[in-house]
Amino acid sequence: MAGAGQKRITKELGELTTAPPSGVIVELKDDNNLHGWKVTMDGPSGTPYSGGKFDLELTLPPNYPFKPPTVTFKTKLYHPNVSNDTPPNSGLMCLGMLRDSEWKPSTKMSAVLEYIRHLLREPDPDDAVEAKIADQYQQDKAGYEKEARDWTKRYAMGKK
Repeated sequence: MAGAGQKRITKELGELTTAPPSGVIVELKDDNNLHGWKVTMDGPSGTPYSGGKFDLELTLPPNYPFKPPTVTFKTKLYHPNVSNDTPPNSGLMCLGMLRDSEWKPSTKMSAVLEYIRHLLREPDPDDAVEAKIADQYQQDKAGYEKEARDWTKRYAMGKK
């Protein structure tokens, strides 16, 4: 089973490095570890995250694809579906598809990355980890967008 998982990871990583989703760069964090990926994601245009470059860490468990990966934003982000807690929980994403109960082994990492970009375009306040940000998104969208733009400028712009 480990051999099949390694083969799957190698295949998916190859696909993502040669033909990644738009606005996404995928590479290994460490050449000796297929289970740790560094992802750089452009903020989608037309969103408060536009112009930002967001670093994510994607960790594939040893029993992948039977268990879901963990996705963590390493760049601070003002978003209802991304934790702003103190480490080790800071940057953790709330994604329904990555819960053990909802994960399907047939799900490819490209679909996970595309869904993350979708959430940057359309946050899901009903599945939030940051309740105050979700409330603001629903009740004062202009205020939410201003704060998200400010955080994007502060934390996700001006990088190489």
